[in-house]
Amino acid sequence: LMCRGLVSSASRPREDSWLKSLFVRKVDPRKDAHSNLLAKRETSSLYKLQIHNVKPECLDAYNNLCQEVLPKIHEEKHYPCALVGTWNTWYGEQDQAVHLWRYEGGYPALNEVMSKLRQNKEFTEFRKERGNMLLSRKNQLLLEFSFWNEPVPREGPNIYELRSYQLRPGTMIEWGNYWARAIRFRQDGNEAVGGFFSQIGQLYMVHHLWAYKDLQSREDIRNAAWHKPGWDELVYYTVPLIQEMESRIMIPLKISPLQ
Repeated sequence: LMCRGLVSSASRPREDSWLKSLFVRKVDPRKDAHSNLLAKRETSSLYKLQIHNVKPECLDAYNNLCQEVLPKIHEEKHYPCALVGTWNTWYGEQDQAVHLWRYEGGYPALNEVMSKLRQNKEFTEFRKERGNMLLSRKNQLLLEFSFWNEPVPREGPNIYELRSYQLRPGTMIEWGNYWARAIRFRQDGNEAVGGFFSQIGQLYMVHHLWAYKDLQSREDIRNAAWHKPGWDELVYYTVPLIQEMESRIMIPLKISPLQ
């Protein structure tokens, strides 16, 4: 009996490891950073996504303040940055502002802009006044996926959807490989605006930005994708890579280059 117990207990770790091998996702070894494998090589742009939760009673004042000050930064030629888009969340978290900036030249451009803004008295006052209107704020630094459109100004009116995915660690390359094929299914209505993945902030985050004429157009375009051979298979393989996902429907402010 004693020998049987010893054999049983000795074999159990091997059984446990075999069972784990069936259910634990194996991460393929990579020979390069995600940013080098997935990002656009022809540009060195860095993006910043800002999400501000505004006090409900302050949203109009916040929007007016942003519309007064942000274009000045965007238009100043000695700031190597551009305002890509600025929105209020319509469906999703309420009383929320979303801003997307591009820094052409990567981290050196970001550092240059931040250094110059610290010396800008108008911006310092803007930040102080804005701070009194906020409940919370967060940001992320992002790179573009190589296979997505670069976000360029567009005429409106449009609504925008920001779909944010928290991926399982180690699956970013896999996600990129699938979406490099999937994106061709979503170009018919010119709805694809930009696709990004996080570098600093919350990691293994992916953001897809889409433009639609209205909510019904969004529904029609998304349903049409399911009738294209191959779309269902790509969705089937990408869903297991996701831990959490969120959708925001957003309305652009009048100063947003994405209208």
